[in-house]
Amino acid sequence: MAVITPVLERADANLPQSLDRLFDLVRIQSISTDPGFKAECRKAAEWLVAELRALDFDASLRETPGHPMVVGHHAGANPSAPHLLFYGHYDVQPVDPLDLWEAPPFEPALKEVEPGQKVITGRGTSDDKGQLMTFVEALRAYKETKGSLPCRITILFEGEEESGSPSLKPFLEANAAELKADYALICDTGMWDRETPAISAGLRGLVGEEVVVKAADRDLHSGLYGGAAANPIHILAGILAGLHDGTGRVTLENFYDGVEETPSDIRAMWSKLDRTAEKFLGEVGLSIPSGEKGRSVLELTWARPTAEVNGIVGGYTGEGFKTVIASQASAKVSFRLVGRQDPGKIRESFRAYVRARIPADCSVEFHPHGGSPAIQLPYDSALLNTAKAALSEEWPKPAIVIGMGGSIPIVGDFQKMLGMESLLVGFGLADDRIHSPNEKYELTSFHKGIRSWIRILDALAA
Repeated sequence: MAVITPVLERADANLPQSLDRLFDLVRIQSISTDPGFKAECRKAAEWLVAELRALDFDASLRETPGHPMVVGHHAGANPSAPHLLFYGHYDVQPVDPLDLWEAPPFEPALKEVEPGQKVITGRGTSDDKGQLMTFVEALRAYKETKGSLPCRITILFEGEEESGSPSLKPFLEANAAELKADYALICDTGMWDRETPAISAGLRGLVGEEVVVKAADRDLHSGLYGGAAANPIHILAGILAGLHDGTGRVTLENFYDGVEETPSDIRAMWSKLDRTAEKFLGEVGLSIPSGEKGRSVLELTWARPTAEVNGIVGGYTGEGFKTVIASQASAKVSFRLVGRQDPGKIRESFRAYVRARIPADCSVEFHPHGGSPAIQLPYDSALLNTAKAALSEEWPKPAIVIGMGGSIPIVGDFQKMLGMESLLVGFGLADDRIHSPNEKYELTSFHKGIRSWIRILDALAA
């Protein structure tokens, strides 16, 4: 601890200037999805290259078919320490609707919202400029105090995360040897609450599928054909209803292959977080969990697979009434995956299930909509537990290990393409209003986020 105390103190002393630098970055209107802001995205990338070079990184702007990447390398003081790759993104979401902002979105400010609680306002403060700058400022405090970094660091900042990252996979493929490290650090996540840091150990995978059931060669008069002709809406509705049994389990053959039970100590940790079904679902006007019986809402959303119908279309849906038997019906279905579930096998199992329920005089078509495996860091991983202990030293409450119901594609790319485990640590909060008007980032998240990375880097280097 004594070794990094001067580094932590330097981070504290640097905070006013660290805020100034964050404000400078937030002022750059790097909206990646709008071609009108192409020059601003490049300006943000160039700004970051300059900041990294000021910290003695070998940093450069790398061209892509879209917005440029920022890549930087720095040798560490300890050649036996792990090589770490840090990832973040400098692009931001559009600001619409502008009239709902309480202040101009690209004019950041420090605002006291309650006594003792200050927030940094502006687009990108939480997603992801404030988050990535916690790491940069941690490196700065290290350099200014020690003259070097505790381990070898590679930086990768992209400028298309908010627009689907079309250039990222080709860039990783083309530069795999340069970018490969021992571990990846990803900051685009959040805390459990204002006092409790979190490490995300699991990300659910995804399989998307559109199914189209076809019957007659045209829409039919329900008076003339009703009771005799196959109705594709009935067929599809029955298929979808059969995806779950009475206990909420998915009925597809071999669906649970690769699904492991969450360790009892992790479930015990989650049970102490006071996320009841009534509280969680009550926020959206519900109260009764609909998934597998006997499991908590955190386990259902973090560690269990799902089958969900996301849309269904068939027949006449306009104003008034039209008595027809539709010629076809379609649905969009998604599966969230966990553990070692195979996206390809899940897709084929679903298709086999559907085909077995199509009448002989009807047909079915399938249209895939993406597929990615789940990511699961072992709960007993040394990487995870080292970071957990370091975070617990900084915050009022011990760090917890959580899951994430959604997915972060870059984590899978790092694992599949570069063979790296990822450590997901971020300091955003649920009420940061990312992607919405009036985005903010807590000053405490920024300040203690810098200090947290200092502790994590020191612990990993040791």
